[in-house]
Amino acid sequence: MKQTTLCYLERDGQYLMLHRIKKDHDASHDKWIGVGGKCEGDESPDECMIREVKEETGLDIVKWEYRGIVTFISDIWPCEYMHLFVCTDWKGTQIECNEGDLEWIDKRRLFDLTLWPGDRIFLRLLDTPNQPFFSLKLVYQGDELMSAKLDGIQLSVRPEDL
Repeated sequence: MKQTTLCYLERDGQYLMLHRIKKDHDASHDKWIGVGGKCEGDESPDECMIREVKEETGLDIVKWEYRGIVTFISDIWPCEYMHLFVCTDWKGTQIECNEGDLEWIDKRRLFDLTLWPGDRIFLRLLDTPNQPFFSLKLVYQGDELMSAKLDGIQLSVRPEDL
């Protein structure tokens, strides 16, 4: 399984979101996601997240929380474990990203963006006070979310529930 990270930098009720529009053959093309990427060599998930945030934003992570793990199963993309982080403190100056456009988005507007359906589930979990570490399994056919399990419990994947 491929190991990846995704980090949501948070400030004043906003997340730093990446609009993936600059790379060809990108599974997330034209979608809005957090910042992250693939683990390399012997990197731990937190080491990968710190490196990816620096590469994509120019920012150095100071304080973060490891919030959950998402298992992606797809009929067209490689299966992966994605480690989810939220960062609340960093230093440095934000740079332009070569993978898309970075923009601070109010959390109340997130669901107006073009997101993966499963992202709508874990974004709600990330914004739930006192939410314990979670395991989320998402099964896709193409771009369509077919099933979701949170800590082993089946969730509704009807679009109106997401």
